Amino acid sequence: MAKKNPHLNPDTFRDALATVQDDGKRNWVYPKKIKGYFYKYRTYFSWFLLAILFAGPFIKVDGRPWLLFNIFERKFIIFGAVFWPQDTYLLIFLLLIFVVFIILFTVAFGRVWCGWACPQTLFMEMVFRKIEYWIEGDANQQRALNAQAWNSEKIRKKTIKITIFAVVSLLIGHLVMAYLIGVDEVLDIVSSPPTEHMAGFLGLLAFSGIFMFVFTWFREQACLVVCPYGRLQGVMLDNNSINVMYDYVRGEPRAPIRKNVAENTDKGDCVDCSLCVQVCPTGIDIRNGIQMECVNCTACIDACDEVMLKVDRPTGLIRYASENSIKQGFEKLFTNRVKVYIVILTLLIAAFVALLATRDDITATVTRFPGMTYQEREDGMVTNLYQITLINKTYEPQQISLKSLADGMEVEIVGEQHWMLEPQSKFEGRFFLVRKQDEVKVNQEKVEISILHLDQEITHIETNFTAPIK
Repeated sequence: MAKKNPHLNPDTFRDALATVQDDGKRNWVYPKKIKGYFYKYRTYFSWFLLAILFAGPFIKVDGRPWLLFNIFERKFIIFGAVFWPQDTYLLIFLLLIFVVFIILFTVAFGRVWCGWACPQTLFMEMVFRKIEYWIEGDANQQRALNAQAWNSEKIRKKTIKITIFAVVSLLIGHLVMAYLIGVDEVLDIVSSPPTEHMAGFLGLLAFSGIFMFVFTWFREQACLVVCPYGRLQGVMLDNNSINVMYDYVRGEPRAPIRKNVAENTDKGDCVDCSLCVQVCPTGIDIRNGIQMECVNCTACIDACDEVMLKVDRPTGLIRYASENSIKQGFEKLFTNRVKVYIVILTLLIAAFVALLATRDDITATVTRFPGMTYQEREDGMVTNLYQITLINKTYEPQQISLKSLADGMEVEIVGEQHWMLEPQSKFEGRFFLVRKQDEVKVNQEKVEISILHLDQEITHIETNFTAPIK
């Protein structure tokens, strides 16, 4: 039997995690099934987000994916815009914008992201938890089922639950792979024998297994142990940040309502029913204040409001509020700190848009062919061999040719007179720079090469030409 939750003791709640017993063993959390205003709208919002999440890989614009995070080929498509390794600086700006936005949102509204939009919460509370309630019942029924000996009822319910969990985990694993390599590739892997796409097949199994582990066993530990966001909130939040808060001014001192006992006018509105603890998916007591484990899921708000209505007291004893609004009675959202973050975020977005608008449609990287310096020909010419990597970031095919801007130097493309670049593709080729031996003035000469599309320059690159002086 699980030991007493240390968070129920206001003097020791910071000494231990709610999910860890005194002897170090896991204290399994059985959150009570909840209903109420916030839970209803969280459910609707979750359906909306899950629909977008599962539709994302299938959305295509002109036959191209709208979202793709191909870390294997280092190709990212974000809202139709393609980013290659040469666009690392743009991805860094995009990451900075995301980080500053999260900081700004946390400073102003606390961990609303965790409770309303984080995929971990969406799947755990709105998918897997609902399945568990449907099969095994509410918290007390789940405890009783896990405590009882293995019989036909327990085997049947556990088998059904694990089977459905496995199917959902497989769907999520395939979804993640679709975001990484594209939905067409995933369909090809699924419709072919595993031996033809062994790496993809193992990837699907690995992702599905990870999600099965997280949502079946690891659960809230992903938020408490793995995710750094809860720990970072300590440096992001201040007394003006809006969080799920317990109004201790109104609620204290706590006292239960007892029949045939006169009401004590000095007691607060909290009836000490502990329902806010029973419904918490991380097992904490919100009455102890802001805690790392709180994901702002609003379950405690719905539970407390339901009790307040039953005892004929005003709702909102637990609500979205700031420390200052509870302690001093006023709330200030647009503080100087928030304004500074808004300015920084605006500047980053403006810089990102400017960089995105001015980036080259075609980028080129030239390197000397490994293990070779120069070659002397019998006709008195000296050559250098190069490798070139071209990336076409446009949605149109490009016919590429090269031209040296150095006097007396020619370009010879290996095998072709020009290259054809497919839309949104990477191409690797080779070419020679050729100069007459008697025109060589220095051992190493800087050379500019013009990259042409239909004889019009689109960009140019610089490299070195090496040759002996005779």
